Amino acid sequence: MFGFLNVYKPVGMTSHDVVAKLRKLTGIKQIGHTGTLDPFAEGVLPICIGKATRLIEYLKDDKEYIATIQFGADTNTYDLDGEKVYESDKNVSQADVIEGLTSFEGEILQYPPIYSAIKVKGKKLYEYARKGEAVKIEPRKVLINSIKLKNFDPEAQKADVIIDCSKGTYIRSIAHDLGEKLGCGGYLTKLIRTKVGHFKIDSSVKLEDINPSQDLINPIEKLDLPILKIKSEVKNKIKNGMSVKLEDAIGMENCKDLCDLYPNLDTENFILIYNDNEICAICNIAKGFIKLKKVFI
Repeated sequence: MFGFLNVYKPVGMTSHDVVAKLRKLTGIKQIGHTGTLDPFAEGVLPICIGKATRLIEYLKDDKEYIATIQFGADTNTYDLDGEKVYESDKNVSQADVIEGLTSFEGEILQYPPIYSAIKVKGKKLYEYARKGEAVKIEPRKVLINSIKLKNFDPEAQKADVIIDCSKGTYIRSIAHDLGEKLGCGGYLTKLIRTKVGHFKIDSSVKLEDINPSQDLINPIEKLDLPILKIKSEVKNKIKNGMSVKLEDAIGMENCKDLCDLYPNLDTENFILIYNDNEICAICNIAKGFIKLKKVFI
């Protein structure tokens, strides 16, 4: 098996739990995911099956979430699983929340939660937290493409926020930092990931409904790379790791059209080559030759 699955991770499971279940279901050990979701979170979890795990680095990794934030308290984990360390009786308005969200737009410096798996001096932050040890946490640059209020309940003091962001963004930190900015405290009570790159929630499949043979996605559909169809007669050369002349692989008559389509072909980082709707390799084009990086046949 070779391809992707667009899995809907349920609440209560770790991302590793999902991988373990799919390994048991498929009998394949070479399975990986493209981005961890906390156990209390749910939603899109792209899964790579077989040699498709070698394609993870070429997938788009921007993400979209719907985050539910409870105002009026802070927790030590920045979410509902933690202990409350601060409470406030201050109420905020919808206008307050909308104004507060604007400060998170664009590139920002974000402090990850102390209860996170980021390593400092060889230890994960949550290991320091559990032992009550002090550790200096450095801020990290993340990009918030957009952040908008979806719903606000003034009585419950809860907000649903849609966040489109870069890889590495901690939504828990946004909840905490927004509450701090509004002077009332805030923590995450629900998180749904609605998109990872080209994997969207409306086409995701619940774990209990997964049929790997039916739901397997051809990686060609999800990769943002220039795509080049090669001739069947050069597949064996590709399979054996040999460099091939571009004109031999696609035909002289197609070279001009290709160069018109990709004027910077020699400087493109990576090209995907395929035959009969099957990925053959990831490569570079240099001086008229296909230079192989990863072979899949």
